[in-house]
Amino acid sequence: MKLGLIAPGDVAAQGLAKEIDVDENFIAQLRAIAGDNGVLSGAAVSDRGAGFSRSGTRAQYLVRPRSTDEVSAVLKLAHAARQPVVTHGGRTGLVHGADSKADELILSLERMNAIEEIDPVQRIAVVQAGVVLQQLQEAVETHDLIFPLDLGARGSATIGGNVATNAGGNRVIRYGMTRAMVLGLEAVLADGTVVSSLNRMIKNNAAYDLKQIFIGSEGTLGVVTRVVLRLFERPRSQSVAFVAVDSFAALTTFLKHIDRALGGGLSAFEVMWRDFYLLVTTPPAKGTPPLAQAHPYYVLVESQGADAEHDALRFEEAMAQALEQRLIADATIAQSDRERHALWALRDDVGQVGQFGAPFVFDVSLPIAAMETYIDGVRAQLLARWPDCRCWVFGHLGDGNLHLVIRAGDAGGTARTAVEGIVYTPLQPVGGSVSAEHGIGLEKKPYLELSRNAQEIALMRSLKRLLDPLDILNPGKVV
Repeated sequence: MKLGLIAPGDVAAQGLAKEIDVDENFIAQLRAIAGDNGVLSGAAVSDRGAGFSRSGTRAQYLVRPRSTDEVSAVLKLAHAARQPVVTHGGRTGLVHGADSKADELILSLERMNAIEEIDPVQRIAVVQAGVVLQQLQEAVETHDLIFPLDLGARGSATIGGNVATNAGGNRVIRYGMTRAMVLGLEAVLADGTVVSSLNRMIKNNAAYDLKQIFIGSEGTLGVVTRVVLRLFERPRSQSVAFVAVDSFAALTTFLKHIDRALGGGLSAFEVMWRDFYLLVTTPPAKGTPPLAQAHPYYVLVESQGADAEHDALRFEEAMAQALEQRLIADATIAQSDRERHALWALRDDVGQVGQFGAPFVFDVSLPIAAMETYIDGVRAQLLARWPDCRCWVFGHLGDGNLHLVIRAGDAGGTARTAVEGIVYTPLQPVGGSVSAEHGIGLEKKPYLELSRNAQEIALMRSLKRLLDPLDILNPGKVV
């Protein structure tokens, strides 16, 4: 077999046992496009891994183009050779969307990392897909602006990956998903055709909004290479509180109260079930408990505004009212940047689950009113099967998104499949989603029908056949 001359699935059918011969002419053409330093092989590829991949990176070659034109040339070559291609960004995804097989070519956008323009008047940024999220956040701050998308992997995740997965994160309740921040983009289709739709306007109803085809498509319909992003004025105030709540009914009432009282200033409403709070405030975790550990729910509340003194007073008044109305049991308000960072660090310290072995990580969304019954049901089923299991729950409750981290059984496929059934099956009756913000990839593909009906999936497959008839872009993923 030769790279560039194999049909998807051939290697898998042989159990990946036989070493693949490489089509040296194909590789030479790749080097002619991207340069000698633009094509990596051997350990330089395999040592990278694929982020949270179960199988690691099996591809033998990785190409690193420097421009949209080079991406186009690579895909033209791959299309002519029927060569499967897997696109890599920061490899921070959690659904194995960047997994590669031995017969696949990795297309990494890491060298396309230029912030091409920041326009403080129009409040936009034009960036290449390989720009790291934190790099962009810091760059726009020098113009007194913000790019509000924010997530724990900000130091590694790339803008192209954020767009390809329609990333969510911590401030969706105020600013929306990545989709809401993308004004235009440039993408390369499977055959190398460049679709440049670099719109810079908020309002543009000139027929179909083609960028939406590629946002959230996980590299299966085209490779996003450049993006026009909407920026916002930098808030002049930031108030953060950590509160304890004694019932789920009080929790939902508190959400409505604080959102109304802050008049549109609520930017985060991050909830932790007690198990998670104990995890991140008990040694060996470095976090210390800002409130007693006996309450069933804890919330990190953040507000952003334009008047530091007035906003702080309004925030404190809203918290005092919540205490008076017994919506919250206890609260602490950060008085400095250091204290704000310490409270956010509790929410971000998900890595503590590693001390109990390899967990199963889930990202779901469902109506807020259904959450308490859903979590209680999941816990009951887990404990019935694995009495010593652990289940940590936290997430962006304000926008209907919960994360479940579960340690049950062994790390093998049998236990995982059983846990997935327990987590995903109850979502369908309440109209929930098996993927709130992480995408489908390989991991959630078997469960897509729980969140999308047959007609939706059929249309997705038709769109895939239209834009990628040879099925070379991230084959086998999503649909």
